[in-house]
Amino acid sequence: MCSCMVAPVSTALAPAPASAPAPVAPRRRTRILALPEARWALAATVAFLLGLALDLTGAPVWAYGPLYAVAYVTGGWEPALEGLRALREKSLDVDLLMIVAALGAAAIGQVLDGALLIVIFATSGALEALATARTADSVRGLLDLAPATATRVTDAGGEETVPTAELALGDVLLIRPGERIGADGRVLDGTSEADEATITGEPLPVLKRPGDEVFAGTLNGAGALRVRVERDPADSVIARIVTLVEEASRTKAPTQLFIERIEQRYAVGIVVATLAVFGVPLAFGAELTDALLRAMTFMIVASPCAVVLATMPPLLSAIANAGRHGVLVKSAVAMERLGEVDLAALDKTGTLTEGAPEVTGVRPLPDSGLDEDGLLALAASAEHPSEHPLARAIVTAARARGLGLAPAEDFTATPGRGVTATVEGCEVSVGRADADSDATVVAVTRDGKPVGTLTLIDRLRPDAPVTAAALTALTGTAPVLLTGDHAGAAARVAGATGLTDVRSGLLPEGKVDAVRALQDRGRKVLFVGDGVNDAPALAAAHSGIAMGRAGSDLALETADAVIVRDELTTVPAVVRLSRAARRLVVQNLVIAGVFITGLVLWDLIGHLPLPLGVAGHEGSTVLVGLNGLRLLRESAWAQDSRG
Repeated sequence: MCSCMVAPVSTALAPAPASAPAPVAPRRRTRILALPEARWALAATVAFLLGLALDLTGAPVWAYGPLYAVAYVTGGWEPALEGLRALREKSLDVDLLMIVAALGAAAIGQVLDGALLIVIFATSGALEALATARTADSVRGLLDLAPATATRVTDAGGEETVPTAELALGDVLLIRPGERIGADGRVLDGTSEADEATITGEPLPVLKRPGDEVFAGTLNGAGALRVRVERDPADSVIARIVTLVEEASRTKAPTQLFIERIEQRYAVGIVVATLAVFGVPLAFGAELTDALLRAMTFMIVASPCAVVLATMPPLLSAIANAGRHGVLVKSAVAMERLGEVDLAALDKTGTLTEGAPEVTGVRPLPDSGLDEDGLLALAASAEHPSEHPLARAIVTAARARGLGLAPAEDFTATPGRGVTATVEGCEVSVGRADADSDATVVAVTRDGKPVGTLTLIDRLRPDAPVTAAALTALTGTAPVLLTGDHAGAAARVAGATGLTDVRSGLLPEGKVDAVRALQDRGRKVLFVGDGVNDAPALAAAHSGIAMGRAGSDLALETADAVIVRDELTTVPAVVRLSRAARRLVVQNLVIAGVFITGLVLWDLIGHLPLPLGVAGHEGSTVLVGLNGLRLLRESAWAQDSRG
C-alpha cells in the first residue's frame, strides 16, 4: 500500500504553458523633452528663475532684464500665435488676453508679474501635451499584444509563417503551447487553456475545446490548438479595444476648468472695456498719457490673474495631497471632474478582488485517511512542478501552513484534465472539478480514488465593502458592478459588497455600452478598473480611476487618476477631496470677483493710482492663492477620508 499523504484529480485543471510566451516589444513612451511645448516651457522657466534670482539679490536691470525677456519670448510666443490664429477665426481666448496682460504689466514696470504669468501658462500647456502624447503611446502599444506573425496550415497540410495582418477568414492556424493567438477564431482541434485576462478580466485561464472561441493577443497554455480564423485581424477584439479607446477619447465631452468655460466672454469684455476706457476720455479731450495710464491700470486690475489662481491652487493642492496618499490625479481638469460624479461603476477582478486565486477550503473525504493538512500537502506535492495559477495558490497555501512537500515524479500536465504525478509511490491527480459553485473546486484523487476537494476563490479586497458603502453615501446610489467574469463569481462579490446592480460576462465593448447607457440617462459615471479590457470604459466614463499596482499600461494612461498603493478606500476619499477643492474654487471666485469689481469701479468712477491698483490686484491674487493652499494640509485628506 502506498504511503503518500496527498492525492489526485478528475476533471479540468489546465496546466501552465510549456514554454514562456514570446516577449512583447517594449512600448516606447514619449519623453517630456521630446515635445516642443515642454522644451519651450523649460527654457521659459529656467530664464525666469535665473532672472528672479538676480532681481531679488539687487542686481542691475541690465543683468536680469534680458532673462525676463527670454522668458516672455520662449513661453509666450506659442500661446500668442494660437491666440492670433483664433482671433483670425473671430474668436478671442483667455490665452491671448494673458499675453496682452503680461505685456501690459511689463509696460508699466511689473515685469516680474508678467513673466510669472507667462511661465504658468507655458508649463500648463506642456503638461497637457505630455498627457495627450502618453495616452496615444499606450493605445498604439496595445496592438503589440497581438503577435506579428502566425503559423498558417496550408491546403497540403504543411505550415507557413505569415504576417497576422495578411490572415483571411477561413484560414486555419496552428497555435503551439505558450504562443499568443494571432487572430479571433474558433477551435477546430486540440484542448488547452487560454489566459484571457487582457480581454475579459477573468483571473484564471479558460479551458478551450473544439468549438470554443479564442481571441487574438491571448496566451495559449500547454496544449496545441488548430484555430479557424473567423474575424478579420482589423476587426479583432484587441483591435476593437484600441478603436473604442480612441473613439471614447475623441467623443468625450470637452473637459475644461470652470474659468475656461467663460473665458471667451470674459476676454472679449475686457478688451472692449479697455478700449472704451482708453477711447472715451480721449474723445472728451483727455490727455493721451492720462488715458493710456488709466486704460493700462484698468487692464491690470481687470485681468483674470486672481480668477485663474482662484481655480488652480485648490485643485493643484488637492492633487498634491492625493499624491501623498497614493492617488495620482493627472490634471486639474481631472481633479475637478472627480467631484462631479454621481454614480460609481466598478470592475471586479483586480479592483474589488485581488485578482489571484487563494485556497479557502480544504475538505478531505471521511474514508480518505487524510486530515486537512494531509490533503493539502498531497495536492501541493503533485502541483509543485506546475506554473498554473491554481497550482501556485495550492503550493502557497501549503507553505503558509508550514507543510513539507514530497518529491513529485513522472509529472504530467494534460490540458483540460489537470496534473498527475507519483508522490511517495502513489499516483496523485489534481484537477478542476465540475461543481455547482461560484468558486473554483479542485478534486484530488489517489490511485484513482477521490480523497477530497480544495476550494479556491479570487479573494475580496478587505476594504471593498467599506469602499462600496462610502461611494453609495457619496453619490446616493449603490455602485454598479461591471465584469467580464461569469455570473456566479460576480454574484458572490456583489453579495459580499452589498451591490445589487450586477452585469457579468461583459467584453470591453459591453462595459463601454453600460457606461454610456448610464450617462445617457444623465448620470456622471466614475469607473474604477485595472485591466486592458477596462481601458475603453475608463475613457468613456465621466471620470476614470485605475488600480495602479496590477493595472495595465493602457488602463493607467487612459484613466484620469491612478491608485498607486492599491488602497481601494482612497477612491471615495479622492472624490471627497475633489468636492472640497470645488468648494474652495467657488469661494476664491467670489473673493476675486469682489476685488476685481471694486478696483474696476474705483478706476472708472474715481482715480485709482496705479501702484494701489497693482497692490490690490496682487493682493487679491495672493489671498486666493493662500486660500487654495489650505488643501495641502494633512487634515484636509483626513477629514475627507472620514466623510
